[in-house]
Amino acid sequence: MSPQGAQSLKDRTTELVRELFSQESPGAGRRTPPAWLRPAWARLVAMVVVMAVVLAFGAGARASAGTNPFLNLVAGALVVAVALSVYAALVRFLERRPVTELDPKDAASGLRTGVVIGLGLFTATIALVDLCADYGTHGGVSVGGALAVLGLMTGVATTEELLFRGVVFRLLEEMTGTRWALAISTVAFGALHLLNPGATVWGALAVGIEGGLMLGAAYAATRSLWLPIGLHFAWNFAESGLFGTTVSGNEDAPTGLVQGVVDGPAVLTGGDFGPEASLFAILVCLVPAVLFLRAAKRRGDLRPRRASSAR
Repeated sequence: MSPQGAQSLKDRTTELVRELFSQESPGAGRRTPPAWLRPAWARLVAMVVVMAVVLAFGAGARASAGTNPFLNLVAGALVVAVALSVYAALVRFLERRPVTELDPKDAASGLRTGVVIGLGLFTATIALVDLCADYGTHGGVSVGGALAVLGLMTGVATTEELLFRGVVFRLLEEMTGTRWALAISTVAFGALHLLNPGATVWGALAVGIEGGLMLGAAYAATRSLWLPIGLHFAWNFAESGLFGTTVSGNEDAPTGLVQGVVDGPAVLTGGDFGPEASLFAILVCLVPAVLFLRAAKRRGDLRPRRASSAR
């Protein structure tokens, strides 16, 4: 490709990104979705299907990257770019509105806050595991391993939050109200993890509470996806990339900075599923979940079921 062609492609890509994430409503001349796609349930089904394909694309990209740090970082960045763009395009086409939940001006603060909270929550969890059971490490330190997990978890957190909070929770809330949306999306998020290696019902329940409830509450409190994405990423990265423990039973994931070893009763350590299935993880994550829900209630963001949705 000639330099002029490359510059033209760059300009078109930049313009497309600006349009997708612009906080201005789509122009009146834009194509509108067919009438059958306008109800919330139809949008829910359509967006779940498309974002599930993006989720599968992300899984394929991660599998291709293996344990190579550079390839994982590239794959993570690619998955994030594709997932955000597809989600924004779906919202602008199907809902004819700006993607306010991904407002670029909120990205830095939302991600930063989420990362700080996520790192703090998992650090508190592993500290409790070490205090009441045992946590240790063996082997050396692997910076490359931490970078591989960084790329891996960036893609995982982004795609899962767009699907479960951006699509499932948000559209269920439109139909059923906040409380039912939280309950249903929590069960769905936990149930997804039953497909993981070494999964148990207890582990799925724990992940549902820690991820589905806490992250749904974080979205309800902020009406932004940036904080849940940052929180989800930081929790997973700390679990595997920093402390070297198993994430949701996935023992074949790249080894992080250290190789962690936990020993003690499964109810305290999480057993083969990892510290996410620890009683401590549930209790630690319930605290911010409650605080987020209280903040949402204080701001009037716990939404009732719309009367029109009942028909």
